[in-house]
Amino acid sequence: MDILGATLRICVDDLETAVPFYERLAGGRALRFERGGVQVAAVGCFLLMSGSEAELEVLRKVAATIAVKDVDEAHRVLTELGAHIVAGPLASPAGRNLIAMHPDGVVYEYVDRGGA
Repeated sequence: MDILGATLRICVDDLETAVPFYERLAGGRALRFERGGVQVAAVGCFLLMSGSEAELEVLRKVAATIAVKDVDEAHRVLTELGAHIVAGPLASPAGRNLIAMHPDGVVYEYVDRGGA
């Protein structure tokens, strides 16, 4: 499985205030979308999320987003290594993704950047 990089997940109270800071920090424009009632802005290696506390409580349980070449391959490798697939693979605005709990209990999102 090829891991291409990782994205830091950050829950913010006010996305409109946070985005300009991270755009300047990362030197790029944010890609914005909404998913499940949560407003999201992806900029550089940062994934900013804003929404209701109930939604954010669930999102905070995912330690990071890991970009891979192929989510189906990630699914196979993770399963072989004893990870528990919590959700997916599913289409998302950022690409196909899955949520996996590693044997140590840490939860990660895996996404392929090939498109939904």
